[in-house]
Amino acid sequence: MRARRRAVRWALGLAAAAVLCAGAAGWSAGGGRDVRGRRRARELLGGEPGKAVWWSRWLGWWRAGCRGRGRIGPEAWCLPVGLVIGVLGGSLVPVLVSPAAGFVVRRWLAARSAERERDRRTAEVIGLCTAVAGELRAGRQPDRALLATGVPGLGEEGAAVVAAARYGGDVPRALRTAARLPGAEGLTGVAACWQVAVQGGAGLASGLERIADGLRARRDQREELRAQLAGPRATALMLALLPVAGLVMGGALGADPLRVLLHTPAGWGCLAVGGLLEWGGMAWTARIVADAGDEEKKGGA
Repeated sequence: MRARRRAVRWALGLAAAAVLCAGAAGWSAGGGRDVRGRRRARELLGGEPGKAVWWSRWLGWWRAGCRGRGRIGPEAWCLPVGLVIGVLGGSLVPVLVSPAAGFVVRRWLAARSAERERDRRTAEVIGLCTAVAGELRAGRQPDRALLATGVPGLGEEGAAVVAAARYGGDVPRALRTAARLPGAEGLTGVAACWQVAVQGGAGLASGLERIADGLRARRDQREELRAQLAGPRATALMLALLPVAGLVMGGALGADPLRVLLHTPAGWGCLAVGGLLEWGGMAWTARIVADAGDEEKKGGA
């Protein structure tokens, strides 16, 4: 009887996963723009033409949590995965925990996106310094050199810098405003060099070249630090995934670990202690990486 119940749960879980994957694939392919198809589906399923049925509302809410418009983000899959695990384990605990997991995944993805945006802005500042220095070496005036190069990748702040150069505004002030963006801190040095060159007649090209060289050195140092931390990060990820591998192996051997974890007091205790240890290990690893980043910033300064 127990084996039959376990087989039924696995079958229901696989069926739910298949339905969710098929629905996500169809929604991504169609883009949700076929209004006539949605209206026809509501008519077939008994919904009123002017009102959305419950499943369409749930699907719309789920898509609202996706990253980007029209595509499924990784954090949006936490709820379907929790639903599948809940069906396999016969418990509502995974379903209730899945929103918190989605929030954590979203925070992690946002941090990674911010880091990539910071690196992109740093590369833009290095390219700006190099290009403006090249234009100055070719004989252009500072304002004309900046207009010929442009300030790409800095959004409204970059447009403000270009506007100040075109209409005779305060270029150093605009550069300092743009330097407040993460990754564009090097523009503070550009503003200082620009102000000294305009007021005192000092060579701007050599100053911009030194700023570009310093930014490249710091970028190389940061990339070297990331390469050195790749090993500890991979080890932490492997250790974090070991409990999942243990659950899969236990299920393959017929031990039914989900039933023990979700339906027995001892399993609840193991789940709570294991979750706390997992969180502690991840927090410890994140702290080590953050301390290494702080040391790199102090060394660069």
